[in-house]
Amino acid sequence: MKALILAAGYGQRMRPLTDYTHKTLLEIAGSTIIDRILHGLRLHGIIDVTIVTGYRADELVKHVREGHPDLSFTFVHNERYDKTNNIFSMALAFEQITFDTDLLLIESDLIYEPAVLDRVIKSSWENVALVDRYRPGMDGTVVAITPENVVSHVIPPSQQSATFDFSDKYKTLNIYRFSRDFCATTLHRLLTYYARLIDDNCYYELVLGMLVYMQQAEIHAEILDGELWSEVDDPTDLRLAEFKFNAPDRYSLLESTWGGSWDMGVLDFAFIRNMHFPTPAMLSELRFHLPELLQNYGSTQHVLNTKLSWALRWPVEYTHLLSGASQCYPWLRTWFAGSRVLIPDPTFGEYSRIFPNADRYTDLPGINLDELTEKACKADVVVFVNPNNPTGSTLDSSWIVEFARENSDKTVIVDESFVEFADIQPCADFVIRESLDNVLVVKSLSKSLGAPGIRLGALLTTNQKIAASVRSETPIWNSNSLAENFLDIMLKHRPALQQSYQRTIADRDDLSAMLSRLPIVTRVFPSGGNFVLAELSIRADAAHELAARLVEKCLVHVKDVSHKFGSPKGYWRIAVRTPRDHDILQAAVLRSMHRHYGLPESALSSAANGGTFE
Repeated sequence: MKALILAAGYGQRMRPLTDYTHKTLLEIAGSTIIDRILHGLRLHGIIDVTIVTGYRADELVKHVREGHPDLSFTFVHNERYDKTNNIFSMALAFEQITFDTDLLLIESDLIYEPAVLDRVIKSSWENVALVDRYRPGMDGTVVAITPENVVSHVIPPSQQSATFDFSDKYKTLNIYRFSRDFCATTLHRLLTYYARLIDDNCYYELVLGMLVYMQQAEIHAEILDGELWSEVDDPTDLRLAEFKFNAPDRYSLLESTWGGSWDMGVLDFAFIRNMHFPTPAMLSELRFHLPELLQNYGSTQHVLNTKLSWALRWPVEYTHLLSGASQCYPWLRTWFAGSRVLIPDPTFGEYSRIFPNADRYTDLPGINLDELTEKACKADVVVFVNPNNPTGSTLDSSWIVEFARENSDKTVIVDESFVEFADIQPCADFVIRESLDNVLVVKSLSKSLGAPGIRLGALLTTNQKIAASVRSETPIWNSNSLAENFLDIMLKHRPALQQSYQRTIADRDDLSAMLSRLPIVTRVFPSGGNFVLAELSIRADAAHELAARLVEKCLVHVKDVSHKFGSPKGYWRIAVRTPRDHDILQAAVLRSMHRHYGLPESALSSAANGGTFE
């Protein structure tokens, strides 16, 4: 079998990385793209390789000749690489290749594990296209296939309209195996004719689509089943490929992004959200309005505050919409600079960051109210995170309100980001009813509404001075039209929102029970949030290593919070997801324990089924 690699292109979408480097010479996990491709060919015994060059051809030729002297290279140069597309490069190669064996066609912007090539090389069909199930984030040519896995339609991007249905389509990897006869006759004739006489600036898939449509070719689809691959068209693709193929560094890469993992294939137990909201109907409506929302500005802050007040049922004069609760933290640091501040320990990291010199009251988990009250005597500002993150510890709101009444000379900041999942009345209700102007309620809505991507937060205050500062500090168009439309839509779905809280509480019980069965867990603490804190039987450094291993081996992400407790023990904070996801987490932890701690299979099976581990 021979291989043909198309590598003439400039890599326009990869700029500026390709301004001074050929695209295939970019490195992923310590190896260049072209070296990965050639190494894979060598592993499968393919040494006859034709490469179509163009942009920075000398650089590419020098690299592969020096790095792969055992391969037999033929170079076909496309002098018009900047004016033509891959149909012309492929036609040039077909005019020079002697088709005395089957041909493996590979585009040069791909990296993949060896098992991917196994699928196409070992396929029993003559003409084969490697495909994968379409997922958001993919782009390029897709195909439709019959129940017999025969390609019935080839649909390039130019034919994918705004209403195009991707749900039953498959993405081509741009790796094909064609028979010797097909290459020498049908494909050769139409490819070279079309490229030379009709259009040299289109994709070769157009010709494949014509042959399929005219029933002049039968191309079967080999559908991948979890094998790793990436198409690297732009710098974002390069970053995602680094995550996929640099397994030892996956955890550090993931932790450094603080989000952005939606297309990494990770099951996320680190970041917290309501898994049962928004509803499918809401998502459908948002999807329908998306083009219009993207092309329009959101409303003024007063309108946003009004809509948020309807959603939360707060008086509009006390309500301030934030672009995520994080927007208020710089304000808090400025407003209370020089003040004596008291915060929980441990707690959400932003409070430690904006108040680095704060005194602290301990949450073991469990808050000692006598200690808190004693330390509060020396404070100007007291922070309550209720329920607290990461412990889940929850105080009765009436106690916090009584504290605020008795300490009217102090500012009380109450973070109620998780209050919907606790069996308590929110402090916000008391603040509104009693006009407690020394209480400031901060609320991240990501956790309760299940929409962290649109950045919605809330600030409630009856203090006119603070309210004036908020109005002064808030920029015009502080939020976006998507977040605003979300608030409009959710008004129609209040019953579903309330149900989502109850379902999450039930799922929290399921998660706590599952964690309690794990051999590695010594204690699961009661929680008022949509997360739980687990104390582990291993040391803090081992807990960190195991969390990294779960990402590396299983693409499961848990939040290691051991460093927050000043204890040699390990602690994980685990977000509530669904029972099905909890089962996946359990299996991943047990598998990792078996591999790296030598725990017996029988004991792990017992733990997984609800038994005990001794």
